[in-house]
Amino acid sequence: MQKEQQQLAALVRGKKVAFIGAGVSHKTLIEEFVGLGAEVTLCDKKKTVEEFGDYADTIRRLGIHLSLGEGYMDGFKGQDIILRTPGFEYYQKPLQDAIAAGTMVTSEVELFFDFCPCEIVAVTGSDGKTTTTTLISEFFKAAGRRVHLGGNIGAALLPMLPDVSPDDVAVVELSSFQLISMRKSSKVAVVTNVTPNHLDHHKDMQEYIDAKRNILIHQVPPCRAVLGYENDITRAMQADCKGEQVWFTRLHETDNGAFLREDGMLCMAENGVVTPFLAQKDVKLRGLHNIENLLAAAAAVWGRVPVEAIQKVGSTFTGVEHRIEPVRVLDGVTYYNDSIATSPTRTIAGLRSFDQKIILIAGGYDKKIPYEPLAPELLAHVKVLVLMGATGPRIEKAVREEPGFAESGLEILHADSMEDAVALARGAAKPGDIVSLSPASASFDVYPNFEVRGRHFKEIVKGL
Repeated sequence: MQKEQQQLAALVRGKKVAFIGAGVSHKTLIEEFVGLGAEVTLCDKKKTVEEFGDYADTIRRLGIHLSLGEGYMDGFKGQDIILRTPGFEYYQKPLQDAIAAGTMVTSEVELFFDFCPCEIVAVTGSDGKTTTTTLISEFFKAAGRRVHLGGNIGAALLPMLPDVSPDDVAVVELSSFQLISMRKSSKVAVVTNVTPNHLDHHKDMQEYIDAKRNILIHQVPPCRAVLGYENDITRAMQADCKGEQVWFTRLHETDNGAFLREDGMLCMAENGVVTPFLAQKDVKLRGLHNIENLLAAAAAVWGRVPVEAIQKVGSTFTGVEHRIEPVRVLDGVTYYNDSIATSPTRTIAGLRSFDQKIILIAGGYDKKIPYEPLAPELLAHVKVLVLMGATGPRIEKAVREEPGFAESGLEILHADSMEDAVALARGAAKPGDIVSLSPASASFDVYPNFEVRGRHFKEIVKGL
């Protein structure tokens, strides 16, 4: 057993440990914690053990205690450690009462940060964090480094711990839900941007911003912070930086950081010394927002990998699934899956990546974020708007109230389902048109996540 695994074992052995929910990562950890000698309680809204399906047999086999139903949070009492899921609101009273009583409240990601033996590069932001995280991972791989990629990007990190060596690098995507309780950070931290998001979960915008700030506040020098210069909120976060601070910017030049020069070269500046490293024309990623993601990723790894690794990946990487992803050309119409666009800012970035007006499918679960900033972009970039879901009426209201709507010629259609939306979009499309699913909304009204929504869209389009 490695030293880090021994430290984890020492933390949980003989302790009462409660897990909130039995998601994929928790199922793995529950079995591991029982094996390390913890007394485990599973707290879940499900009312009976049978509702866990096949996992019910594991619960019985491991002798896991259960706290279920409406009073599932009663199981927090008397615990030594509570592991919360990112989606569980940190400031709920039963959890805060447990903290006040001396219970250690943590999460799978936080424990990984506590025990990881290798360098960690962490990325957060409202938009662009998955592409930036993936680019950083690919840069390190191209340089021959062994990479552990995880966090909000999908893979649980703590189960990887026995396989992590000091010479490796962990590249971690972090959401505000994960960051809100974190008290430790990485040697390299990236904040891409901060715009209104998840306001159905956070009590207000300031709580959301403060959660993001944790990635910087808890850094320990020597460290590096990479911040987006164009975003007012991330620019103000310079005051939170503990060590080296560099910018990334598409619209300005900087003495310290990555920027897009007027001649179309991506450059890195170190104390005013500028190194061009890639031509914009050679970047395969679609959209100016992805130039920003590439600049952020390059600034994060600069000096840690050879420039050749950045050039190789930057000129060949074509993107991540569900991010302006080409699906199919049918009858001269090109279909794109941009299901990751769960906020107006993401949809705006997607719209701006096309050089013509498009047919847009939008709407979904309501995260209580404003749609007024989206309205002028819809008038400028969309010719047919197909709306669905709870946010459909809110998006339509914002568009109809936008000056210039009556003269814009924008056609608005309404769909009851994804199948209906695709059919309406296809019916409105002519050869040469573009149809994009870019919802500006979360998926939770119909789908468990944006990935399932995007794959459903692709299945429908491929079946036409």
